[in-house]
Parts: sequence; C-alpha cells; structure tokens
Amino acid sequence: MNRAALAPLTAAATALALLCGWTAVGGAGRARPVEADRGWLLVPTAGSATTAAFFTVRNPGDVPDELTGATAELPGQVSLKRHRHQGGAGSWAPVAALTVPARGELRMSPEGADLLITRMAGLRVGQWVEFTLHFRRSPDLRVRAQAVPPGGLPKDSGISGNSSAPRSD
Repeated sequence: MNRAALAPLTAAATALALLCGWTAVGGAGRARPVEADRGWLLVPTAGSATTAAFFTVRNPGDVPDELTGATAELPGQVSLKRHRHQGGAGSWAPVAALTVPARGELRMSPEGADLLITRMAGLRVGQWVEFTLHFRRSPDLRVRAQAVPPGGLPKDSGISGNSSAPRSD
C-alpha cells in the first residue's frame, strides 16, 4: 500500500470507530427518559368533583415520546384531554396520548392539553398530590402537583396557552 492512501484510510477507520462508540453509548437517535417539574392542580369549584392538573414534560432525547396516561394518589379517574379551538368558541376531547417532541416539551395549560381528573373530592388549596405519568417509551415518572384555587395559577408556574412548544435551548 502506498503512503498517500494510508492517511485517508486511517482517518476513515478512526471516524468509523468514533461513530460506533457514539452509537453504542446512546448518542445516535436514542430515546432518553422524559423529565418534569412540579405541577399545578385546580381545586374543584363548589359542587363539582372535576378538575385539571398541568405539568411541563421535557424530552431531552432525540426520539419523540408520548404521554399515554396518568394516575393520582387520591381517589379519582385521570384521563388525557386536549382543547379544540374553533374561532371564538372551544371544546375539549379526550385523547389516547399527548406527544412529547424530541428535544422539546409538552406544556400543559388550561387552553391546550391537560390531565382531566373526575371524582376527586376533598382537595384543599396548598395540598400536594402525587401523580404517576405513563409514557410509551420512557419509564413511569412520579411528579407532584400543588392544589391552587380556580383562576389561581401562579405567574411563575410556566403554564401558558402553548400546549406543545419546542424547547428553545
């Protein structure tokens, strides 16, 4: 083999070895577990046992994931829902899953997507409730939400009308 061919061959072999190592440690399109901060849970209005909880779920991986369900430590049924906006009016519908985009976030809000909780009675303002979020790819994630009065989401809650915004890093 001549010397002129040796340098490109060595560079190609080195690049191949580095790419194999990068892939082996999960750098090439591998799913990573999702993450979430504390959330907020609205205290039901008088005479109602239906409420909603909101979380921001981040996906640091290169593969999209889906929130497929949730459970709460308190009695009640938890389901996923998404708001539909039709001009000035709107409605909501249950959904089977909510997408958590790759390198992005699912930001739940009163105007977007949230967890609908029915038959949850006895919730007090300031109370913390533990939820377990279930995902298609990631392991279950235990998170806590603090109960706030209706219309009382804290300004620093990070909850906005954008329900599935890409994260800007």
